[in-house]
Amino acid sequence: MGRLAALVLLALVLAGLAAGALAVARGEEPGGIEEVWIALFGPPDLGPVDFAALRRAPSRSDALACAPDVCPRAQADAVPPDFAVAGARLREIVRAVAERQPRTALVFTDAWGEQDRYVARTRVLRCPDTVTVEIVGRGEGRSSLALYIRSQAGCPVPATSRARLARWLDAIAAAVGAESKQG
Repeated sequence: MGRLAALVLLALVLAGLAAGALAVARGEEPGGIEEVWIALFGPPDLGPVDFAALRRAPSRSDALACAPDVCPRAQADAVPPDFAVAGARLREIVRAVAERQPRTALVFTDAWGEQDRYVARTRVLRCPDTVTVEIVGRGEGRSSLALYIRSQAGCPVPATSRARLARWLDAIAAAVGAESKQG
C-alpha cells in the first residue's frame, strides 16, 4: 500500500471515529447514537415474551428472573419471590421502580394482560435493552413476576444484564417491604 493510500485510509478511520464520537455525544438528540442503533438494528423494543414457551439462546446478552412453573423451558438466573401484595399493586410498584431507573422508558403496556415493556439504555453508548415484566398471580393477595432483559444487539455483556436484573429485583423487593411495614 502506498503512502497516499495509507493516509487516505487513516483519514477515513479518523472521520469514522469522529462521527461515532459525535453520535454518542448527541445521545437521544436527532443524529445521535440512538438513531444509529435504530438504523443498524431496528426498533429497540424487541416485542412481547411468551414466558411459558421461552427458550434462551446461549449466545445472547440476556437475564431472566422467573419461577420454573412460569418459565418451564428456560433456565432462569434468579427466581423471584412471591410477594404479599395483589398483582395490580405489584404492577404499580414495578412501574414506579422502572420510572426511577436511569435512561429507562415505558414503551408498551398491555391493557388487557399483565405484561409491560421498557427500554433501558446503557450510560455511555446508550445500547438498548428491552425489559419485559409480567405479573403472575399467586392467589388471594399474593403475586410474583417474570422479568426478562434482552439486549438488542448483544451490546452489553451478560454481566450487565444480570446486574440490571438484580437492581430491579432488589428495588422491587425493597418497595414491597417498605409498603408492608407501613400497612
